[in-house]
Amino acid sequence: MTTFATLDELTAAVGTELGSSAWHTVTQEQVNLFAEATGDHQWIHVDPERAKTGPFGGPIAHGYLTLSLVPLLAKECYGVGGIRMAVNYGSDKVRFPAPLPVGTPVRATAQLLSMDQVPGGAQAVVRFTIASEGSPKPHCVAETITRFYV
Repeated sequence: MTTFATLDELTAAVGTELGSSAWHTVTQEQVNLFAEATGDHQWIHVDPERAKTGPFGGPIAHGYLTLSLVPLLAKECYGVGGIRMAVNYGSDKVRFPAPLPVGTPVRATAQLLSMDQVPGGAQAVVRFTIASEGSPKPHCVAETITRFYV
């Protein structure tokens, strides 16, 4: 994990990799809870027996579940000191290039794409790439927008 003492230090890192998270395994329980929260009970996610005969050879995590791991993984990639708060401002260019089989350990790598001044702080665009060792393609690539307030 990379720690920046100030927003100015973070700004100086534009164009660089900020760090990678630890490995986290997506479980069937997480998938089931996500299905309950979102109402997305598609069998490729929540029916492991049926999913074994499906197109992915087993259950896969919802794409949006994979995206929702970003806050957990981000705090393991980098941190910024000297701020009052950080606010999720949105995401751009979210893609799910490869399915994420349940039980697969994943980690995120963060790259700082840009920093812009906003009233009271700064806005960062960070590309998170969520990948596993066994997949030739990442499971999620998202450009997130975070506002840091001092």
